[in-house]
Amino acid sequence: MFSTEIHYEVVTFAVGDTKSGTKMGKLQLKNPENGETLNCIMWEEALNRMDLKLFRCGNILRIVSASFNEKFNNCLVSALELIKEAKTGLDEAQREKTYKEILGFIEKIKDEKLKDFVSKIYSDNKDKILVIPAAKLMHHNYIGGLMVHTLECLKYAEINMDNFFQRVNRDEVFAACLLHDIGKIFEYTIDLESGLIDYDENFRKEWISHSQYGFSICMAAGFKRVAKMIAAHHARADWGAIVDLNEKDLEPFVYLIHHIDDLSAKFGMTNVAMLG
Repeated sequence: MFSTEIHYEVVTFAVGDTKSGTKMGKLQLKNPENGETLNCIMWEEALNRMDLKLFRCGNILRIVSASFNEKFNNCLVSALELIKEAKTGLDEAQREKTYKEILGFIEKIKDEKLKDFVSKIYSDNKDKILVIPAAKLMHHNYIGGLMVHTLECLKYAEINMDNFFQRVNRDEVFAACLLHDIGKIFEYTIDLESGLIDYDENFRKEWISHSQYGFSICMAAGFKRVAKMIAAHHARADWGAIVDLNEKDLEPFVYLIHHIDDLSAKFGMTNVAMLG
């Protein structure tokens, strides 16, 4: 049964258009006590009364007024109350510190041509890199999240290369970690005030995915092995991989970035509750 005393965590939020041309909000909430999800909609009139900051991922909300279906897993919301506000992500000092750590890994690339290639991408796009999330929902979805994810990948890669994969080309692995998600700086947008994340429609008009972007720029620059690691990092074609890791006779290095990326994504929080 519904109770106004239940506190829900915001999972996702999006605004779309109805057939009549009005706005409709779609909000998914989660009961932290039992993990059950609640799918909510809000008509334009209700949305206009609410501050968009309410819908930041990780916020804790109370439903003040709503009508529910018989199973109490869908509802039409007319009023919400903010109980606890989630952090939007890394603050400015944390972002600069993380960026500096990433630059330290770029300096570890010994191939001067490859290092200059990666360094220029990071310096030319620093403003975006400092703030863009790594995802809209799945992992590291907060201001500065892409940098946190990238730095985790670099650290996991270094540990593994030091201890288990000593025969791989370290320069290429570092470069693949640094560039496997670089297309996300153009694929996503984030509101620095509300923390709300969306897709950049201009990117989608030109590119299929961030993986295609990273693969393409590396191929164009002649770094084919780096490009191949990026092409495979989503593992399966139906998950967006250009190189499917189920193919036969792939070279061992092709698998490495997928496993590193997956490890970071699995440990990456969907909000920043643990960063403060």
